Amino acid sequence: MTGRFDELIHPSTRLTLMATLAAADWAEFAFLRERLGMSDSALSKQLATLEEAGYVATERRLDGSRHRLRARLTPTGRTAFEGHVAALRAITDLAGTTP
Repeated sequence: MTGRFDELIHPSTRLTLMATLAAADWAEFAFLRERLGMSDSALSKQLATLEEAGYVATERRLDGSRHRLRARLTPTGRTAFEGHVAALRAITDLAGTTP
């Protein structure tokens, strides 16, 4: 796969969020908050940014009397994430080459 560095994904919080979502079909907001060690508002902001870019889809569901939010990568988000990881690998592979 040819890599494409993605400035939107690159900040460590978003990269970790994207990696977590890449490993799951759907992930609950509470799980993401705990996994990333973020406040509700900070996680909401990151999800909104990624959703606006078309990388993440969110869904609110009624669970008993509570609304729960869950998120997943979109196909576009998965492609962007995989491309970003490939670009990072290409960059780090350069460290192993001799001039």
